Amino acid sequence: MKIRMLISACALCLCSPGGAFALEVAPAVKVTPLVRSTSSWNGAPVRYPQGQAEITGMIIEIAAGAQTGWHGHPVPSFAVVLEGTLEVELEDGRRQRVGPGEALIEVVGTLHNGRSIGAQPVKLVVFYAGAVGTALTYRPADGNR
Repeated sequence: MKIRMLISACALCLCSPGGAFALEVAPAVKVTPLVRSTSSWNGAPVRYPQGQAEITGMIIEIAAGAQTGWHGHPVPSFAVVLEGTLEVELEDGRRQRVGPGEALIEVVGTLHNGRSIGAQPVKLVVFYAGAVGTALTYRPADGNR
């Protein structure tokens, strides 16, 4: 149930033109903005891919102490951590830590590695703003970073 509510809230934030919310705030409806930016966490501007728009949402779980491996995304995405602490590292050594309830606008076209910090697994919901036929993730060509 919590996940459904979070996904609904994220969808409202994504579908809000001009920063207005998709529904009016009323005593029975609480709206908590998670994130709003024109750039990813490393400062690069967010740019949408060409083609037929396709939004993909998923829940990703990373075991305690595990990592995603070096990868990149060709499309904009953002994540909200539900459980655990996620640390994302760029090739230049910059790092960003995100905990439960915090949001992260992912880097685009930049290799990075995510890992679960601490004894608890990381669970996050991720939304990708892609295009039909466009991969959401890629690995380095040489298999390394």
